[in-house]
Amino acid sequence: MILAVSILGGLFWFAFIYFILYARQRPESQIRRRLNILIERAELERLNQAKYQHKQQQKKLQDAAKNAQEVNAIFLDKNSFAKRVINPIFKKIDEKFQNLAPSKLRSMFEIRIFRAGKQGVWSIKRLITVWLISLVAGVLVAFFITKNWNFHFLQQIVIIASGAAGGSALPFLILNSQIEKRQKHLKRQLPEFLDLLCVSVQAGLSFDGAVSKINARMKGALIDEFKRVQSDVSLGMTRQYALTQMAKRCDLEEIYLFTSSVIQAEKLGTSMSKTLKMQADNMRDRHRQYVKAEAMKAPVKIIFPMVLFIFPSIFVVLLFPAILTLMKALGN
Repeated sequence: MILAVSILGGLFWFAFIYFILYARQRPESQIRRRLNILIERAELERLNQAKYQHKQQQKKLQDAAKNAQEVNAIFLDKNSFAKRVINPIFKKIDEKFQNLAPSKLRSMFEIRIFRAGKQGVWSIKRLITVWLISLVAGVLVAFFITKNWNFHFLQQIVIIASGAAGGSALPFLILNSQIEKRQKHLKRQLPEFLDLLCVSVQAGLSFDGAVSKINARMKGALIDEFKRVQSDVSLGMTRQYALTQMAKRCDLEEIYLFTSSVIQAEKLGTSMSKTLKMQADNMRDRHRQYVKAEAMKAPVKIIFPMVLFIFPSIFVVLLFPAILTLMKALGN
């Protein structure tokens, strides 16, 4: 009897303690269960959203591919006549005109294309063809001028020779203007590039790493040149030769100074950051002097517009009333 009562009492106390512990842990278990349910629902929503975004991206890519195919089809349809008819005609004309042009003309055009940075864009054969067409056009224009006006025989010869000279010089003038524009852009962009390069090298980057960082963030003719230098170096060309070729393409004194200083610093093992700092300061001073020189040329350049356009209007405003009053006075 005592054993049964003790067993029942032990079971009662065990049940009581279990009930108390269960009552304490039940809210935590419910909260955990709810959190697990919420987490599972969030994961399902995230997966569904990712699938939806993936489907949308695939749809956009498919639409872009279709649009690109349509545009290419339209472009090919438009240029099919040019590819089939016009381009072969120009190629035949280029091949025939090569024999008529002087031999030194090829080297002259090659040097100017090299300095204009248009290798692979402009063809020497096509430029020679344009030069011959310009020459013939200048002669024909001069001939029609002499035919419509009564000139002496020597005057006709001089006019025709002037037309031929002007027609032959026109392509070179266009190329030289393109080269000058490019050189001005290079000269204007070089100080900023050197400042960024100096700061990057002083911050701990290597020369190639600093150049690649600047190329990724800037645009322009100078950046295109340094991108070409990097591509030449990656193809196996030495950095010294790549920089030398860049200086020849740019044909600027500032670029020659920069490339020679970098090459000399690499050969002698001097500090690249100090060299770049000196070059950046020097280029800033040269650019400041160039801007001052251009500003001093402005008064001289403005004389001709003032004489042609501003002074006549001033004379009309100031003198015309006086002339009218004088004419009335003389008339009376």
